[in-house]
Amino acid sequence: MKAAVYRRYGSPDRVRIEDVPTPEPGPGEIRIRMRAASVNPADAYMLRGWPYVLRLQTGLRRPKNIGLGLDFAGVIDRVGETATDLRPGDAVFGEMSTPFTGLTRSFAEYLCVPAEQAGKIPPGLSFEEAASLPLTGSTALYAVRDFGELRPGQQVLINGAGGGIGVHAVQLAKHFGAIVTAVCSEEKASMVRELGADRVIDYRKIDFTAEDIRYDVIIDLVSSHSAKRCGRVLAPEGRFVWVGAVDSVPVFGPLRPALAVMRMSLSARGQRWSCLSRKTTTADLATLAGLFAEGALRPVIGRRYPLEEVADAIRYLEKGHASGKVVITI
Repeated sequence: MKAAVYRRYGSPDRVRIEDVPTPEPGPGEIRIRMRAASVNPADAYMLRGWPYVLRLQTGLRRPKNIGLGLDFAGVIDRVGETATDLRPGDAVFGEMSTPFTGLTRSFAEYLCVPAEQAGKIPPGLSFEEAASLPLTGSTALYAVRDFGELRPGQQVLINGAGGGIGVHAVQLAKHFGAIVTAVCSEEKASMVRELGADRVIDYRKIDFTAEDIRYDVIIDLVSSHSAKRCGRVLAPEGRFVWVGAVDSVPVFGPLRPALAVMRMSLSARGQRWSCLSRKTTTADLATLAGLFAEGALRPVIGRRYPLEEVADAIRYLEKGHASGKVVITI
């Protein structure tokens, strides 16, 4: 089978499409004939070996696992022993858990995963749309519902609303009845408004931390402002949910902004500061499928690339200007 692989850490130039052995499902696993996958910042970080401290686990000089891709969607073609109630022919989607011990990941023609990592694709959802949901959709769900604990009528600000997680967070916040302020570029403003944002701030023109507005929940996806500055516009009993940083440094990754949030959590009175952690489950996949069926959540795909152009897809994502999700068609 063909798969996108990297045998040395580095830029997207390291990615090659190679013929590799087709995997066989072990006990409790299913094999999926891949139809689509999506690109996430984690793919770029794995490729570059960032942050460096994680190389203690992934391989110091060279990657132990040469595959890329976490989100998947396709059709089961084989089931391992004692695997699941899933059957060959079922259309499934999901997110691979890490660490992963196989040779390749989801940027490949076939993929083997534990059955508990896959859920059935609901009617009306294409393979490409399904592949765009698991990682970013479940992250947005955790940020809005579990960590943000959004309630109807609350004011929420989503910093980085035009990206892969942001487009889902805006829709989910509206679904839970919030008044949504979205921070993104002017180029993405119309898209974000269509998703339900009540107010859109162009980050190039307005510094939201300097405004005289207080938010019940702030979901920070890009770390463009310090935690201290964000605290100025967080309500006295508000919740700040830190999800990640766009410009992670190679050595320790997003450790610095995460530590700043932890310090704020120790000193803040009334406010709740948290760093989001998550692991996608089949229950999360079912929730996302249900939200899609209700019309409360729709996938947003910005660009599509064939498997042969995975390197270009990662290169584009690394520029930081993607609108919605970047999808690989297989």
